[in-house]
Amino acid sequence: MSAGGDAPLLLMTPGPTRVPARVLGAGARPMIHHRTPEFSRELAAMLELLGPVFGTSGAVLPVHTTGRGAMEAAICNLCTAGDEVAVCCNGKFGELWASLAESYGLVVHRICTEWDRDVDPADVAGFLTAHPRVHAVALTYCDTSTGVRNDVASVARAVRAHAPEALVLVDGVSSLGGMAFAFDEWGVDVAVTASQKCLMSSPGLAFAVLSERAWTANARASLPRNYWDLAAVREHVSRAQPETPGTPPVHIVLQVAEALRMLHEEGLANVQRRHEAMAARVRHRIAELGLSVQCPSLRQFAPTLTAIGLPGALSPGTLREKLKARGILTAAGLGRFQTTAFRIGHMGDIRMSDIERTLGALADALAPVSVR
Repeated sequence: MSAGGDAPLLLMTPGPTRVPARVLGAGARPMIHHRTPEFSRELAAMLELLGPVFGTSGAVLPVHTTGRGAMEAAICNLCTAGDEVAVCCNGKFGELWASLAESYGLVVHRICTEWDRDVDPADVAGFLTAHPRVHAVALTYCDTSTGVRNDVASVARAVRAHAPEALVLVDGVSSLGGMAFAFDEWGVDVAVTASQKCLMSSPGLAFAVLSERAWTANARASLPRNYWDLAAVREHVSRAQPETPGTPPVHIVLQVAEALRMLHEEGLANVQRRHEAMAARVRHRIAELGLSVQCPSLRQFAPTLTAIGLPGALSPGTLREKLKARGILTAAGLGRFQTTAFRIGHMGDIRMSDIERTLGALADALAPVSVR
């Protein structure tokens, strides 16, 4: 898609994000057979470089799917029909955890359901005290429907304190690679992410990490799984010549391995600071333009996306079309915010120069309209 002739649109969306030329080049190599030492070296390098992104010394498991598929794999690998799970539904992707769990016959308790609030660890603790049979608590780290950054570490501590045997499941699809994550230190049991967001690659590959507590649950769980069998994935990637149970998307593996090399060359801490700086700049500038974040009562905002509220006189669709005409592709609001907000993604390969270009286009698009 392009604007102004053949000029490509600047993708300021929450994914798929821009793929750097170096990563595109890695994915343009001639086909490598997936049962060769050459491919195994790339697979092993990718998984090793992902460990620090997750903040784990454990095995990172590649799953040939989207982030949604990795979330489903987490459910069917760890649960038995009838298990009770508590799902923090303060956004569209928290709700996705709930719908996936329901589809497998789990008893789902929706908690923390207000989209304009962070997940409150005290609310989680109180719920677990009243429901001691809960098998797992699921939440989203960054929910791109609202721009929230949920405090995963504090929620995990609350779970450990009030339901020590319960598992903590985290959707990190729109955060890992752009936001600090400490799987081992925080006591998370399952975390998933995917290739097409902060990892700067094409869609089609997801990743999961499981704690020892989760592997124990895996051995006891009885939900059906075949393609989603994470134990089989772990067995294959642990071989002397690492491989996957089936045919992987070879060129996406090559892309992700190269993208991770780029992230580590920049330094993960520097990558995270870059994301924080871009988000702060967006929030500051939209305030100067008379706009506000979509959910101003949030305590923590994600550095990977900003959801922007608009006054009633402004149509998000019209504004987004004006931005598109200026070469900028943004994202629509989700859920009840669809008619009152739009979203700017700033993750992965996005740089401050892209932010300034986007904010300049936004100022131009707003110029004929008084928003104050």
